[in-house]
Amino acid sequence: FWLKPLLRGTLGVASAAMAMNDSDYPQHPYEDSIERFTTYEDYLDFQITPQDRFYLEEDDLARQLVEIGCRKGEVLSREEFAARREAAENAKKARLQNAPKVLASAQKDLTDFPFLRHLACREELVRNGKLSTIIFIRDTNAKGQEISGYIDYGHRLKIENFEPYFERKKRLLPRPSDLSFYNWDTQHSTSNESPSFQVMPDHEQGLLFKNKRDRKVINVDPKAEPGDNTKRLDVATNEYVQVVMFDHMTRKKS
Repeated sequence: FWLKPLLRGTLGVASAAMAMNDSDYPQHPYEDSIERFTTYEDYLDFQITPQDRFYLEEDDLARQLVEIGCRKGEVLSREEFAARREAAENAKKARLQNAPKVLASAQKDLTDFPFLRHLACREELVRNGKLSTIIFIRDTNAKGQEISGYIDYGHRLKIENFEPYFERKKRLLPRPSDLSFYNWDTQHSTSNESPSFQVMPDHEQGLLFKNKRDRKVINVDPKAEPGDNTKRLDVATNEYVQVVMFDHMTRKKS
């Protein structure tokens, strides 16, 4: 109500000026990308022309005239602007999530590194959730201590940048936070669940891993069958003392 007396003397001139602007200037394409505006005031300012400022002299007054509908065409209310901007941001996030991701192994020359080649050829399938791979590595750490352990490749891909591994700036080794870890010198051992696997120690069968998606069990005993939908691969390489990969084709429960 307070705005009406303020505008009464200027509304006729301002409205005429804005109407003239509408015919003399092309319509602002303000709806083609609502997310370009950080605030509602930015959105209103975008529709104010130099001629508007010449007649009105004050940006606040020009904004108020735009907001109450003195300009031809649709003008979003503050609530409509907030809703459309939120929708645009959600759509942008969805596009980014669905955009193809560049693989960490892309365009890396791994000719002389068999283990890294095996990691590279599995990377996309593991990232997409079509394949789950457990990696057993036995080697020495930076202190010269012998260590071994089982690594959930998919989990490591999610929490680490793997480019330094494929560029051979870092070596992939088991950690105490992996599925299992053992330091043969200090006798320190750990076991942990991952987002994809549950650790199942068994007195008779030894160490087992249950896939949380299809509930199939993977047996890592070299004398036993690895389990349904799982293949064992002993990697012949000079990069480590021993590397074994267990590839499990994941299938959703029916």
